[in-house]
Amino acid sequence: MEIRDITPDDLDDVIDLRRRAFGPMSESSKEQWRKSVLPALDERRYLGMFDGDRLAAAARLRRFTQWWHGRPQPMAAVAGVTVAPEDRGRGVGTGLMRAVIERAAELGDAVSALYPATTAIYRRLGYEHAGARHLIRLPAEALRELRPSGHVKLRRMGPGDAAELISVLHRVHGATRASGPISYGEDTWNLWLAREDDFLYLADDGYAVYRWQGDDIEVENVVAGSPGTLRALWGLIGSASSVAREVVAAVAPDDPVLWMLRERSKEQVTRVRWMFRVLDVAAAVERRGYPAHVTCRAMVTVDDPVRGGGTWRLDISGGSGTATPTDEAGVTLSVNGLSALYAGVPTSTLRLSGLMSGDDRYDEALDAAFAAKPYMLDYF
Repeated sequence: MEIRDITPDDLDDVIDLRRRAFGPMSESSKEQWRKSVLPALDERRYLGMFDGDRLAAAARLRRFTQWWHGRPQPMAAVAGVTVAPEDRGRGVGTGLMRAVIERAAELGDAVSALYPATTAIYRRLGYEHAGARHLIRLPAEALRELRPSGHVKLRRMGPGDAAELISVLHRVHGATRASGPISYGEDTWNLWLAREDDFLYLADDGYAVYRWQGDDIEVENVVAGSPGTLRALWGLIGSASSVAREVVAAVAPDDPVLWMLRERSKEQVTRVRWMFRVLDVAAAVERRGYPAHVTCRAMVTVDDPVRGGGTWRLDISGGSGTATPTDEAGVTLSVNGLSALYAGVPTSTLRLSGLMSGDDRYDEALDAAFAAKPYMLDYF
């Protein structure tokens, strides 16, 4: 078996793999997919494993921005991992994923995330459960009641608005100290903003993306930086309540819209889990944001059989952090444990689950520094 970059000549074979893994694709979906993956080919972000001339497996590294405590950094999103049915159970997927991890690090990404079809293979390679995409069912009529106190100007979005939309995301996620949400690059956003069946609205400090899903409304994104804009966008979506009874929406765990509803009792929430991995300890610590009031130092030994481990001194202060190689002993974490800690999983959970051991004098400080409730609004 040989691992090499996917080229445009391989795309028909990749589509065949995707069809066998995920089901049939319409001709329009195939065309949209081809357009979306071409930049990944140029950037060496699509890898395939070949048995001679036959494509046995493929995986794509999507280039995203991800926020951690309000600070953006590049993130390698693993997507479209497919293995031919006749090659499953032979270690092909594991071999390909090892190459994907190394390629992501080579391209300068310090962290990576994915939505797993199964946990075991990714956990063996250092990914750990970190956050979720929270989908909640809301009565459309309840959203219709939300109205801004003043005038909020909303306009329809389309191709060409990607740069302004990304600017809004940076401002809002930074101001709210968000952890976990992602943004596509400008080229991909322009493709998504051209989808005919989506309804797209932009304000000075927010936007909404939603669509009809049968008799309900499906909300993919609502991001807002002020109460007025938040009410205006959700009220706009709720205005369909004369036809739609329910809205299924991707929201943050503590999304403010849930505190604007008149009534809340039982809620139906579906959590689609995603996994996370630190690829480069020093760069990941430096690129993350932290609570400004936290100052701490901790010695951390990381066991990473794929990327190679080591021991670092973590220094967190004034909202920033560094990781410096050291010989001093301290807490010991598997790379899965470090990845979970980075995403805000408490040290008590990590110790009880066997992902963390050793000196416990740093636990409280680490909990304070890495505190987070990570989420995503987007599925990839």
